[in-house]
Amino acid sequence: MEITESPSNQELILASGLPIQSVPGSYGVPFFSVIHDHLNFYYFQGHLAYFKSKITKHNSTVVRLNVPPGPFISSDPRVVALLDAVSSQVLLDSSIVEKNNTFTGTFVPSFSLYSDIRPMAYLDTTDPLHTSLKTLVLRLLASRKMHFIPCFHEIYSSVFNQIEKGLSSSGPIEFNKLNDTGMFDFTCSAFFGGALPSLHPLLSNLSSFIPWPLEDLFLHNFRLPLFLVKSDYKSLEVYFSEASKLVLDQAERLGISCHEALHNIIFFTTVNAFSGLKVMFTFILKWLAQGGPEFHDKRVQEVRSVVQSAEGSVTPLELDRMHLVKSVVSEVLRLNPPLEYKYRRVRTDLIIESHDKAYKVKKGEMLFGYPPIAGRDEKIFSNAEAFVPDRFVGQEGQKLLKYLYWSNGMETVEPGVNDKQCAGKDMALLLGRTFVAELFLRYDTFVADAGALSAKSKIIFKSVTKASAN
Repeated sequence: MEITESPSNQELILASGLPIQSVPGSYGVPFFSVIHDHLNFYYFQGHLAYFKSKITKHNSTVVRLNVPPGPFISSDPRVVALLDAVSSQVLLDSSIVEKNNTFTGTFVPSFSLYSDIRPMAYLDTTDPLHTSLKTLVLRLLASRKMHFIPCFHEIYSSVFNQIEKGLSSSGPIEFNKLNDTGMFDFTCSAFFGGALPSLHPLLSNLSSFIPWPLEDLFLHNFRLPLFLVKSDYKSLEVYFSEASKLVLDQAERLGISCHEALHNIIFFTTVNAFSGLKVMFTFILKWLAQGGPEFHDKRVQEVRSVVQSAEGSVTPLELDRMHLVKSVVSEVLRLNPPLEYKYRRVRTDLIIESHDKAYKVKKGEMLFGYPPIAGRDEKIFSNAEAFVPDRFVGQEGQKLLKYLYWSNGMETVEPGVNDKQCAGKDMALLLGRTFVAELFLRYDTFVADAGALSAKSKIIFKSVTKASAN
């Protein structure tokens, strides 16, 4: 990277012409400013408004700020936030940033729940074990990919049946709980086959029922004792040790101990796959619900036309021909990615470029990315705050896909063993599209109360209009 002095000798300039400056922003008064920022982030402003206020205050999309959870369970909340689509690309380059123990950001949990092994999400790419585990997961997904759509159809047909039964017998019905159960059954069946599990992870909506001061005190400031979930985790161990025997055998051939592999399989299935997919489905359904009958009809026409030409089959090939469906899923992921926060540490002193400036950061500093705001970068996406369902249709739309970072990599890039991109990126896209396709094969339109656009809010189905052919 070529650097020269400006004529005034007061600032350095990159060869690209961008001036190099220190990162603006302040961490404020220790403890008190952190608590203030913590409350703004969770309650007074909300996540998106909190980051937007920092951009406005410092006239910069690269800024120093504090992130939760705060001083009681995190020793250092200070980060350099990258809040535009250009600077955020630094987070994707494993050669200049590392991810050792940064999965949960400034807070590192106890690993005793996982029998003292560190799941792959907490390993850096330079760790040989990361390469072996990523290889194992990629092979698992490749070996089971033909089961994804059939398993989805079977399990979510049951979910839709329960929605229809509920609507006919008792009126409006919540989607979230049915989605939780259906998604857990799907991930287990799609990955391992065999009988469906007779258990489901503990899915608490505790914060929906207690006032925010108590929620903040008990859920955002102190480590929850492990005994609250230990018995549930033991039940998962029993199930996965039997269901994933073939995967465990393959792990041993890769030099991974059975113990290490088992707990990584549990983590990948329950935290990465189950949690990520159920949140993605929630966001997809929320945006579809807001579209209304005319919006639905366009997707209905595309889905049924493509499926009819394929003699009634929903396959990856047919899904790839559904350009409106594909665009809708990518647009949802632009605005509401399942994993909202990304953390990395700088491997060496670095200069980070945004659209119009460059910033110096030091080795060891924590970088933070927030894809929902990078996805709203107005210098990349026109009408960036709006849901534009056809945004990614056509050649110009396809060019924008490289700015979607929801998978810890560009949507146009395939995950590999030496990067931190989500191993299930292609599976997530396939299932998101399958969800939309199955929905509009079954219904002409539907009405649902989506509430606020957050992963925690409920979706209540109020009515469905079944396809006339049914």
